Amino acid sequence: MVVIFRTRSLLRLLKRSVVLQWTASCKHANKRNFSATNNNNGIYVRRANNPTSQYEYKFEYRLYYRSSHSSKESRSSYAKLSPQEVDSILRTNEYNHEFSPGSSVKSYDSNQLASNNPMEDTRAEASCLQTTGLLVGVFDGHGGGACAQVLAKRLFRYITACLLPPDKLEECHQAIADNKSPMELYKSYNDKVQFVDDVRDIYRKSFEQFIEELSSADKPHFDMTKALETAVMRLDEDLSSEALARVDGKINLKTMAVAMSGAVACVAHIDGPHLHVANVGDCNAVVGVRTETNSWVAKKLTTEHNTDNRDEVERIISEHPYNESNTVIKMERLLGQLAPLRALGDYRYKWSKEIMRNVVAKHFGDHMIAPNYYTPPYLTSRPDVIYHRLTPRDKFLVLATDGLWDCISPLQVVRLVGEHMSGKRKEGLKTKPKDTNAATHLMRNALGGTEYGIDHGKLSQLLSLPDDVVRVFRDDITITVIYFDSEYLRHCPV
Repeated sequence: MVVIFRTRSLLRLLKRSVVLQWTASCKHANKRNFSATNNNNGIYVRRANNPTSQYEYKFEYRLYYRSSHSSKESRSSYAKLSPQEVDSILRTNEYNHEFSPGSSVKSYDSNQLASNNPMEDTRAEASCLQTTGLLVGVFDGHGGGACAQVLAKRLFRYITACLLPPDKLEECHQAIADNKSPMELYKSYNDKVQFVDDVRDIYRKSFEQFIEELSSADKPHFDMTKALETAVMRLDEDLSSEALARVDGKINLKTMAVAMSGAVACVAHIDGPHLHVANVGDCNAVVGVRTETNSWVAKKLTTEHNTDNRDEVERIISEHPYNESNTVIKMERLLGQLAPLRALGDYRYKWSKEIMRNVVAKHFGDHMIAPNYYTPPYLTSRPDVIYHRLTPRDKFLVLATDGLWDCISPLQVVRLVGEHMSGKRKEGLKTKPKDTNAATHLMRNALGGTEYGIDHGKLSQLLSLPDDVVRVFRDDITITVIYFDSEYLRHCPV
């Protein structure tokens, strides 16, 4: 199979290869070359120059399967799916919600496609009840899905608490003090996950403590950036304190599993023409803009926190002694292990050496301590918060985990959603898109799209790969497409 990937995506996929033997090479017009191979002894990568942008290069690579099964078994394990089976897989997790007129958001489409088993991506959408606005988020877990699942269930509660005006915050605090149920802060959509009772009580107590501290703190002029930063970082701190709390001298393995796994997150708050995006890690938010000439422009709001981001690399190196400058970032990963350079959870890169020795290593083994772990913390959960004022030419917002961006560029995404919008408005079966859900449309094109249209053979093969192979070819994909009301944005006050 030959697949096209961008620089960072290819390197990451190659490093994950376990059951495959592969070679990869690239020659670019500017003579910056790349080659890589693997064998039973490890992975060997040679580059003439270190790429600085995941969008600069494309690589073609061919993978050679090695299997102990007979050729008949091998062929059957890669059997193609029928078009109906492909549709069923792609549409399993799709969801759509439409809103009543009177706000800047008309509707949203969402979908998820698993690569990991179980899937490590999660998503969440909710309307604020005590304030105005819509919250939408995508979360990409690593080291298991525990952290991402907890973030999807808890982060919006922390954000909506930080958005409360002083009188509402005091009302909420008083209800907790009187042992009454606090006010509902948000209304979730398509939420199917529930916590078990013992963990739910732990999370409730952490949140009540947060409300008490917010209520007693000074009330400066409201700052949306500060509110989002506070919510994200406080929840991350609670993940740590919940993991280290002991009951009868024992740690809670459930909360410890959340803190030891990790997740990146991209959350948007949309209130009228005001769009704020809080981003931690390598998910992305892109606005689809329709120009005066009816062409599409992709306005990328986020910048990934990874080794392609030179400012981020320099920030991390500057926070540690000079003699660690060659070990903090190694093999394009934090301490040679973690690809995103910011994340929630992942406390094995944040806790002190004493905690790592006396708690983590004691319970999970010395191998949990990363090499060259001298001056923690090495990782932060502080989000970049980006503000964008929506205009009538801003037609939609796409939030997605890196499983999508590894396959297609932001401009391709915007054009596909734009064409999907136009196709849905036209009459006649030939012009209508195959999928009514735009997120599903993006998945289909990301995995099976070619310059000549959808390649069913390619798509069916990528959807039928066995569990021990599929992770090399594609990541979990989570997509939410939020549609804006142009007429509302045209007439809303500045």
